[in-house]
Amino acid sequence: MSTAQLTVVDDRVLPPPARQDLTADDRPALIGPLDTIFVSVFNVPELSREMQVDASGRISMPLIGTIDARGTTAAELAQTIAGQLSGRYVRNPDVTVNIRSSVSQVVAIDGQVVEPGLYPVTNQMTLLRAIASAKGLSEFAKADDVVILRTVEGRKMAALYNVDAIRRGSYGDPAIYANDVVVVGDSPQRRLFRDLIGVAPLLASPLVAIVQ
Repeated sequence: MSTAQLTVVDDRVLPPPARQDLTADDRPALIGPLDTIFVSVFNVPELSREMQVDASGRISMPLIGTIDARGTTAAELAQTIAGQLSGRYVRNPDVTVNIRSSVSQVVAIDGQVVEPGLYPVTNQMTLLRAIASAKGLSEFAKADDVVILRTVEGRKMAALYNVDAIRRGSYGDPAIYANDVVVVGDSPQRRLFRDLIGVAPLLASPLVAIVQ
């Protein structure tokens, strides 16, 4: 994409998404942080239980300890648990996993953060809180090159922020919504803004544009 495909809007606030924008496309039912699952081990009721996946994507099972569940399907997790139990604790374990509730509202955080990935959008999530969810900026991150990508009423929009300016109170910490994409550091999304701001630092306000 070139900068010719950006149209700057007068308002310096990235508008919130409409209700239809918050509906994610169908995707495989993968287990993620804060999902609630039910693990059933046939004929071993003391091992069958409902549990919530922790914020790092792990669960804790009796006998076998901590298991990384993030990014697995229910069937894959059941197979992992059965493999851990087999032989040592339960003969031929029959394990099933059901996803009782899924946190479908997530933000994608990419680029120069410690742990890029998908993170659940909690109430009152902001850009700084989203970056903190990804364990913060990496050592050499460009704090003045942070882009939020969002779909608003079917239009793709992008906004450029300076995290240091937000921390100094130069302008507000923008809200984050489900399906947003946050990209930290130099990226194709950041380069869309290159000709619009030149070499001047982004200090006074965010730069909000429609991606055409």
